[in-house]
Amino acid sequence: MTSEAGHQPAVPSVCPRHPDREAYVRCQRCGRPACPECQRPAPVGIQCVDCVREAARTSPQARTIFGGRATDGRPLVTYTIIGMCALAYLGQLASSEVTSRFAFAPYLGWTEPWRFVTAAFLHSPSTYLHILFNMFALWTLGQYLEPMLGRARFAALYLISGIGGQVGVTLLAGSPTLAGIAAGQDRAWFTAVVGASGAIFGLFGALLVLNRHLGRSSAAMYATIAINAVFGFLYPGISWQAHLGGFVTGIICALVIVLFRRQGVRHLVWIALGLVLGLLVVVTVGKYLTVPPEIRNLTVFR
Repeated sequence: MTSEAGHQPAVPSVCPRHPDREAYVRCQRCGRPACPECQRPAPVGIQCVDCVREAARTSPQARTIFGGRATDGRPLVTYTIIGMCALAYLGQLASSEVTSRFAFAPYLGWTEPWRFVTAAFLHSPSTYLHILFNMFALWTLGQYLEPMLGRARFAALYLISGIGGQVGVTLLAGSPTLAGIAAGQDRAWFTAVVGASGAIFGLFGALLVLNRHLGRSSAAMYATIAINAVFGFLYPGISWQAHLGGFVTGIICALVIVLFRRQGVRHLVWIALGLVLGLLVVVTVGKYLTVPPEIRNLTVFR
């Protein structure tokens, strides 16, 4: 006869992530012990935090129709840009130094190139209508475009278009000479510009391209763009050059996004957008190299 041995109580395992804690439950995926803090509900049983993290990393990401990461629909980048513009505007009202240090003028672009970016977040401190109109347009366009493109692509579109607006101002400012400056000419080279209009016109241009690709009508947008373009020519103090530069840049960026929207090539979109930005830099440097060094290297205009 054989005698039955007494049953020994089960000894709890130790959580590999917290060696000082006992774990009575094992992960349904990897089989390792998991303490209560490291347990995550699963369709069957629980999984450990490591397996949940690995599953999230390897599972395919939901994508927008143009290859960006799908979001919950909230245009967070749009809201962030509006917030940045509002804070910058308050800074402009508090001190005129904010405008003078960060506004863009072609004669400052060579020595202070960051102004190509910062000017797109400033607005005329003499009238609140400037920032109100621009932010309303950005809010309207952003709610449509950002969920369609994904946040990263939308942010890149805005920034590159904003830079394109300042590039347009530079290319269309003429070719200043020392004699022209002495005669009181070539004022466009020394005229400061601020505003998100260049970037917003880039969003307009992108919207036309993306809607056409999707087979959607942009009839109402044509009228809006035409009215804003006419204002740039009829009213003093509005830079139609920035509008044009941003509009063309936005169209090019949108074409790039459409071209590289598919799964096998979507990662190349960032290289392509980088090339668009590089082209803007090359064109701008070429323009500055045609300007006399005495003018190109100015930091103050008196």
